[in-house]
Amino acid sequence: MLNKISSLKNRTPKILGQEQAFESAVILPLVYINDRINVLFQKRSSDLMHQPGEISFPGGKIEPFDSSPMEGAIRETCEELGLKPSNIEVVAPLDIVVSPFNVIVYPFVAFIDDVKNVIPNKDEVEEVFYVPLDYLLDNPPAKHKMWLNVDAQQDFPFELIPNGKDYPFRKAYIPQLFWIWHEHVIWGLTARILNHFLSLLSD
Repeated sequence: MLNKISSLKNRTPKILGQEQAFESAVILPLVYINDRINVLFQKRSSDLMHQPGEISFPGGKIEPFDSSPMEGAIRETCEELGLKPSNIEVVAPLDIVVSPFNVIVYPFVAFIDDVKNVIPNKDEVEEVFYVPLDYLLDNPPAKHKMWLNVDAQQDFPFELIPNGKDYPFRKAYIPQLFWIWHEHVIWGLTARILNHFLSLLSD
């Protein structure tokens, strides 16, 4: 047993429960338009099963054959925007997002070499649009709170915990951010990742 404990010295930590989570990777794409840096957003196809019609960054599920989250992010971005890996220059990874809905997202900020190379895959992307980076820096999002409530199964063993059903579970919330750009609403994980990136530029 001591040998097993000692073998943990060189262990690389992971996120607890990572193997049960849905892991995805996205790229926050930057592109020059008329000598001005813009952020590319995409509107997901209305025919998709998950989050149809929502605004997102390009990306998707990390597949077993992806050598890294970054490779998965580039592969998915190429599929959705009609790009080649050579059109994408990754600048840096952003902070990993662990959502309370068992989703882990690995975001990366990257430059696309030329806006003319962006050809959306209509099966996945309804449209793309661009927001000037300086506009996003100068216009903070609206901020709201979404509360998460504890809802246990009927057979939950409340008798095993202090105070039973009156246990003072903490009330948690998810901060929700909203940017409105013309008819588009940027919110959810996309807004959180965007806000994180903007905060790094403002430090």
